Amino acid sequence: MTSTVGPPRIRVGAVRARGRRGWIFVAPFAVVFALTFLAPLVYAFGLSLFRDQAFFGGTVFVGLGNYTQALADANFWDAFLRVLLFLAVQVPIMLLMALIAAFAIDSARLHAAGFFRMVIFLPYAVPGVVAVLMWGFIYGDHFGLAADLNHLLGQDAVQPLSANWILTSIGNIVTWEFVGYNMLIFYSALKVVPPDQIEAAAIDGAGTLRTIVSVKLPAIRGAIVVATIFSIIGSFQLFNEPNILRSLAPNVITTYFTPNMYAYNLSFAGQQYNYSATVAIVMGVITAIIAYAVQLRGQRKER
Repeated sequence: MTSTVGPPRIRVGAVRARGRRGWIFVAPFAVVFALTFLAPLVYAFGLSLFRDQAFFGGTVFVGLGNYTQALADANFWDAFLRVLLFLAVQVPIMLLMALIAAFAIDSARLHAAGFFRMVIFLPYAVPGVVAVLMWGFIYGDHFGLAADLNHLLGQDAVQPLSANWILTSIGNIVTWEFVGYNMLIFYSALKVVPPDQIEAAAIDGAGTLRTIVSVKLPAIRGAIVVATIFSIIGSFQLFNEPNILRSLAPNVITTYFTPNMYAYNLSFAGQQYNYSATVAIVMGVITAIIAYAVQLRGQRKER
């Protein structure tokens, strides 16, 4: 005589009870997420659909009129192309320096690796405003290191705050601030690379450079993609450095030097809240598209 045992019956009431308990645990995060992330986005989008009436006062619904204006705004595109150039030059240099530092610290040949790791990471611990002020005093034409060098040479040979060098000077500050942060991401990824893969490469006769290229770099590709996405978003959000340095170079750093500065000055200096929200949303959408494209490309290469 054979007996068959069917699958256990799951009571609908028990499933619903577990679902309710799950929502209870998720509810605090959902509320905070809605209030701090979704609500500002909805409010900003609502603002972008209206426009101030110059002569009659109040606001009038214009639909997508502000977006059409933003896409034809020369100041916005000038700011966007500036940060795009900044991203194309500064981000690869910063990530390459972070990779070299991570590989050096991860290697067994570097003595006092913990000390060097702390020293490289230390600039990231300095508050951003303090870091910019410090470098601003170094860059100053009438004080600091740049002024001393010019006085020593007898001419204005070093001008970090000039129109030709201001973007490079800002890139130097950002690189100094965030090399340690990205180094820590890469170093953490290197620590979880399977040792047997490295040993297998050594048995096959691979040298240090070959092991890095063929074993370690593919193993930390995910970390590189994450650091690249963070760096892209940070570049498009560039604000603190040029905004603080503007007091030292007001004729070089304009109110629309970066998209974030443009949106900020439109809102707080020009009282154009509706158009400011539009510029911010357009820039956010462009940033999200580029970051997502980089993520997709990184995932395809990883596969």
